[in-house]
Amino acid sequence: MYIAVKGGERAIEASYRLLEAARRGDPAVPGLSLAQIREQLGLLVDRTMAEASLWDPELAALALKQAQGDVIEAVFLLRAYRTTLPRVAHSEPLDTARMRLVRRVSAIFKHVPGGQVLGPTYDYTQRMLDFSLAHAEPAQPEAGEAHTATPAALDTVPSALVQLEAQGLIEPAHPSPGDPEPPDITRTPPSYPLPRTARLQMLARGDEGWVLGMGYSTQRGYAHTHPFAGEIRIGHVAVEVVPDELGFAIEIGEVELTECQMINQFTGSAEVAPQFTRGYGLTLGHNERKAMAMSLVDRAMRADEFGENASSPVQDQEFALAHSDNLEASGFVQHLKLPHYVTFESELQLIRALRQAQATHTAAEPAPEPLSRTDAEVVAP
Repeated sequence: MYIAVKGGERAIEASYRLLEAARRGDPAVPGLSLAQIREQLGLLVDRTMAEASLWDPELAALALKQAQGDVIEAVFLLRAYRTTLPRVAHSEPLDTARMRLVRRVSAIFKHVPGGQVLGPTYDYTQRMLDFSLAHAEPAQPEAGEAHTATPAALDTVPSALVQLEAQGLIEPAHPSPGDPEPPDITRTPPSYPLPRTARLQMLARGDEGWVLGMGYSTQRGYAHTHPFAGEIRIGHVAVEVVPDELGFAIEIGEVELTECQMINQFTGSAEVAPQFTRGYGLTLGHNERKAMAMSLVDRAMRADEFGENASSPVQDQEFALAHSDNLEASGFVQHLKLPHYVTFESELQLIRALRQAQATHTAAEPAPEPLSRTDAEVVAP
């Protein structure tokens, strides 16, 4: 805190009042409700929940309102709140094969079991401003809950990649025998190199812009991958827990997830026949771009599994993962705004001492002797 600034706590309290006025904006304009943020800025809410690793649309809307739409600040608020919550149970692994689909596409097959489900997407829009949205949109109470309807039935839709897996043309998606228990990165400090389970956790809550940039780098030639979007799924998945007193799983709710599987060609090795390999991405909410970028980075980081050369920045775990956390990055950059009087004064004195020493050394150097006529002729052009 700026405790050294004249005015001390009074100045800080005045800053709070100015911040609240800036957050509210013109009082003549109606304030945003949490329902408006949650329903009409859904992608922003979903991104905030994904990077905060906390599923609660209402709290995410509150955090965004409090933070004036600053995603990183909102993520900070949600993560801070998350640390206060007790852990009452651990859920069973989520079964995305039972996803109640909102959207499901595959870029490698024209026809897939269950069909292509385009769902809500900007992919086919012309990216032209719709000026009709500049006018207030009245609520439509008669619409009821129709907006929550999903375009697919509850029936299980198989993965688009099952055909390749049945033919042995793609690596299986099952855990390897003897895989260790996945670590919890929120409780165990990372120690590089990380297992894939920890890498996926860090990518899932990493900053979307950073992960997107890392994924984009793999398409521009770093990591030498040529990916295909095998399947992208968006939908609702049941969350189940097994209470000790019951001994069997019960459903306690559901969350919306985005899942992406990228596939890459692998020419094979002495032990493994040529086949396709997978990159995996899974995020909370409707976060298609993030899940796709995450799957690109995941595959690039698996180079050691396939005996590939790992020489690109995206394949350096500590570089790509440690810098993906927007809270740590923001805190380290923004702490430069805080008082550094003592540190700067010490460096200022050091610079002055160095300059004084340089001036003294220059003054002590003997003046060069004048050149003789013979020397002058030698150096003359």
